[in-house]
Amino acid sequence: MMPSWIELFGFVTGAACVALLVRQNIWNWPLGILNNVAFTLLFYRTGLYADVGLQGFYIAISAYGWWSWLHGGKDHGALKVSRVKPMLGLGLLAAVGLITALLTWLLRRYTNSTVPVLDSLITALSLVAQFMMTRKWIENWALWITANCLSVGLLIYKRLYVTAGLYLVYQVLCTLGWLEWRRALRGEPEGAVSPELSAG
Repeated sequence: MMPSWIELFGFVTGAACVALLVRQNIWNWPLGILNNVAFTLLFYRTGLYADVGLQGFYIAISAYGWWSWLHGGKDHGALKVSRVKPMLGLGLLAAVGLITALLTWLLRRYTNSTVPVLDSLITALSLVAQFMMTRKWIENWALWITANCLSVGLLIYKRLYVTAGLYLVYQVLCTLGWLEWRRALRGEPEGAVSPELSAG
């Protein structure tokens, strides 16, 4: 099956958006909104209803993330990379579980979804990870990597091969993002080689 123009547009804008996130570039947010509109149409057509709702959430939270990165830091300045506090981290994981359970129930009751649990888990992980991204908590990358792994399998099952390829690109970019943000957290200069890499 040939990819649609919507799927191709989503591929290009999605990869560009994550690449900008890795570099902490503020323009990832408006580009991300365009990407979300494209995927809203794509996922509706293929029956991934939880993902349709997820895109709507992304559009709303992207507006917040745009503001937060510009004015959510100390004295309303630019936000810097930080770690999530342990108790809040546990709360965020609990939120993933609760959102997954709720969405699974809704999809089973009100839709013809063939993959309600997996669709819901990916959605829950992505919701929480996106919120963490708006606050520049470095742990967001761990949730994105988990969600992307699950998404690749689901998208192949749905025969969305181009989009599955995009999520593989996301995995590479998320790994780079995690390393880049760790450098920023340590105050290392941009482009510095981390000790883990230099040791290899």
